[in-house]
Amino acid sequence: MAIRDQKVGDEVLFCAGDRFIAKARILGLMHSPGLAAAVWGADEDQKTWEHIMALGEIVEIDVPAASLLTELVKQPILRSLTLIPAEVRRRHLALFNSLLDGQAPQAHHRSLDGKPAVSVPAMRREELLHALGTLDAGAPDEQHTRDASLMLLWALGRLVAGYNRLVPRDLCAREMGPLLLDFGAHDVDVALDHTFQHLQDTGLWHTESAGGGFAAGLKRDVARLLQTPLARAEAVGLLLCTSYFQDADQAVLLERVGLAGYANAEGTVDEESEEGAVGATPSASPGRRPVNGSRPDRDPRLAERIKLLHGHRCQVCGERLETRFGHYSEAAHIQGVGRPHKGPDRLSNMLCLCPNHHVQFDKLFFFIDEEWNVRRSRDEKLIRPLIRHPKHVIDQTCVEYHRGLCGRSRY
Repeated sequence: MAIRDQKVGDEVLFCAGDRFIAKARILGLMHSPGLAAAVWGADEDQKTWEHIMALGEIVEIDVPAASLLTELVKQPILRSLTLIPAEVRRRHLALFNSLLDGQAPQAHHRSLDGKPAVSVPAMRREELLHALGTLDAGAPDEQHTRDASLMLLWALGRLVAGYNRLVPRDLCAREMGPLLLDFGAHDVDVALDHTFQHLQDTGLWHTESAGGGFAAGLKRDVARLLQTPLARAEAVGLLLCTSYFQDADQAVLLERVGLAGYANAEGTVDEESEEGAVGATPSASPGRRPVNGSRPDRDPRLAERIKLLHGHRCQVCGERLETRFGHYSEAAHIQGVGRPHKGPDRLSNMLCLCPNHHVQFDKLFFFIDEEWNVRRSRDEKLIRPLIRHPKHVIDQTCVEYHRGLCGRSRY
């Protein structure tokens, strides 16, 4: 029963006596009585372990098990194969990591329901990504997951804008209400209460008493992690990909929560303003007006270098578009140099693409995986290997950033 209910990506812990001795991730699941009987045989009743899991790299560890097992299964010794729900696992993830690091748990405090809880070390980036990528684990229905994702995007937008991470409930209701009505639930009050509790269970959210009511928002260590550009891009990508927003206009949604620049890989330039143009006079050409504004500095020589290096051949499809006077291709920044990405303007952050694939790359239709394969973002279907040139060294951190925007971070 426990193996049958596992999912690809779940973590497996091996326990012997009072210690955890190894851990691994599930790469595949199969149901094959014939294979199981051939490998392990069958008992006198012709029963065998017919539900089989394929594991990735097994990492040996030496972690005392009693304290964590007491939290997870209410007993200090594991006596059988046990399946732990993902939301329970996430709730105690930091405790396991503290034990793995040889750190003693810190002082106890009381949770909102009055039960003792363990104050654990700050959340790590991989824990954050795992929590964001598995928001649906333990949720009663997909609507709650969608509402939770929407609230996290709203909280992230406030964080980017420099607002306080904790928001009183009445202010949250005023700001989240229209978003929930347009993109999520229809009963705002019920949705808020369910969403607060669901986010609290993920370990991402903090709620505290404030002025006769309560304030809620991202936990301090979560907010700290999301201040880094990579984690922020990965968070937006994961929330959009794993939260049932496929039928929504995601560009409009991101604009509504203050994250418009994350709708594409190129980013946005600073808003142009026609105010303050002292002494400016209207242009004689109809339909045009002088403006003040700022744009990221770009070196046009780099664009020409990347095109000539690849002979104007697209690094995705290999096509070389011929024109009357030569050939045409486009230079694409991998991590956009516009807001909010602020990637570097250098050759290692550029690709040579045809116009079609440039548009698709900027619109996050495909990404480049760790093995330099081009894959479709929505389902990771292989398109083809990226065409590379030995003299063109690509910055893997920029590729990782773009992959995060596409919602394909590994967690």
